[in-house]
Amino acid sequence: MPWVQQYAPVGGIAGSACLAAIPLVILFYMLAVRQAKGHVAAAAGLIGALLVAILVWGMPVPLAISATLNGAAFGLFPIIWIVITAVWVYNMTVESGEFEIIKDSLARLTDDRRLQALFIAFAFSCFIEGTAGFGTPVAIAAAMLVGLGFTPLWGAGVALIANTAPVAFGAIGVPLIVAASVSGLDQLTVSAIAGRQLPILALIVPFWVCVTMCGFKRSLEVLPAILVAGIAFAGAQFLLANFHGPTLPDIGSAIATIVALVALLKVWKPSRIFRFPGEAESSLGGSGYPASTVIRAWGPYIVLAVFVFFWGLPEFKKILNGVPGAVFAFNWPFLHGEVLKTAPIVPQDTVYAAKFTLNWLSAGGTAILLAGLVSVPMMPNYGYARAIACFGRTFRQLIFPIYTIAMILGLAFLMNYAGMSSTLGLAFTHTGWLFPFFSPLLGWLGVFLTGSDTSSCALFGGMQKDTAVAVGMSPELAVASNASGGVTAKMISPQSLSVATAATNMVGQEGNLFRFTIGHSIAMTLILCVLTYLQTGPLRFMLP
Repeated sequence: MPWVQQYAPVGGIAGSACLAAIPLVILFYMLAVRQAKGHVAAAAGLIGALLVAILVWGMPVPLAISATLNGAAFGLFPIIWIVITAVWVYNMTVESGEFEIIKDSLARLTDDRRLQALFIAFAFSCFIEGTAGFGTPVAIAAAMLVGLGFTPLWGAGVALIANTAPVAFGAIGVPLIVAASVSGLDQLTVSAIAGRQLPILALIVPFWVCVTMCGFKRSLEVLPAILVAGIAFAGAQFLLANFHGPTLPDIGSAIATIVALVALLKVWKPSRIFRFPGEAESSLGGSGYPASTVIRAWGPYIVLAVFVFFWGLPEFKKILNGVPGAVFAFNWPFLHGEVLKTAPIVPQDTVYAAKFTLNWLSAGGTAILLAGLVSVPMMPNYGYARAIACFGRTFRQLIFPIYTIAMILGLAFLMNYAGMSSTLGLAFTHTGWLFPFFSPLLGWLGVFLTGSDTSSCALFGGMQKDTAVAVGMSPELAVASNASGGVTAKMISPQSLSVATAATNMVGQEGNLFRFTIGHSIAMTLILCVLTYLQTGPLRFMLP
């Protein structure tokens, strides 16, 4: 007999939601106040979640342990698999000396830290977000920025803040596709509404990043680049989201932004170069490396972009999954079919499935691994023996992030199967006529809990639709706002913090990074909350 979820174990939804939030409060406290290491904060949050799930929600101990292990397994694959391979490719380019050539080529294009952030953290990471998602863009962009000379905290922080507007369209549009699917709404309509919210955020993110780095006045020195980047990105995102669908906005926006910035720098340069305090002046002698050498140095990232692009295509992924032995899927023991969802989360009692899929060939991490293997011959005096040794060192470098991500995903899965996440969601649905304001905040909460906008949409998409209908709000707007609101939580999700600290060799400083990003996350979320509320009234004309 399945265990039945309950959503108000202490009688009222408000009191129950306060208890359900205890693990999140622990995480916030450990990261923001105690500035604890990521694996310590994750362990404390997980212990809190286990106690609340078992003692308050009445979840049987075997189910609680199994749900936690299921989440930990998902954290190892595919999330950690992506992080390990992405950092490995970066480490190889450093060991081979190729990253010095990459740094020189970027410095000759622009030695200005603000413009480097726009190129790498805003535009290039958007391309990786659009093709792979799931932590890959932050891992690659943060590592590249640190390699260029950013301090680890600034490299990781800037990469996280800049990687906002593209998240809802990441991995070939999976978050919005899932949002439309679980809510039963038209996919193009949901995509179009997100494409009328996130371009507004995309317009201000370049300026936001620059102000964060150097203040308002010095940001005005690169206003032409800020405007070009924001308009190119937002324009392409709006057009593709509204007239094509959710699959290509990120890829198109990234290409448009990179091309526009390169073209701008052919005719314009900032009057003053910005570097961080204490940085030495750049001294670039000669004419630089030959074009063929620069292309060779960038080769691993060009190959990586090609691989993750094809691996992200649904048709190609289907072919890979069709290879014999490429997919191992099984029902998770002591959990699958053992939990029952009930109203109002679902219209009728529904068994909560628990399956684990090891699609090792079509996984994003495998695409990066293969890209790295293909790239080894491109690196002078660097062979497969050194590449294998580098992989081992990379794995050892990431031991603590592996623990952290596994525990964070274990916590998220436990809260989902216990019904605690649903309780938190139901609390937001009781806000009545103010629900449009809180709709993006629900998506924000989902991404903080799971580290994934896709998971947030799967968790709350149906609830958003049902509540919107009840309060007279456009259900498409509510579901799209869930995806849009989720993008601003990516920068503070413990999973993302672990990925960023691992990529920048600042493991154990997740608390510092959390404090760096939390204010930006809240401010951006409030912008989307106000926008969504206005789109139910004065700005209703913005909806398709």
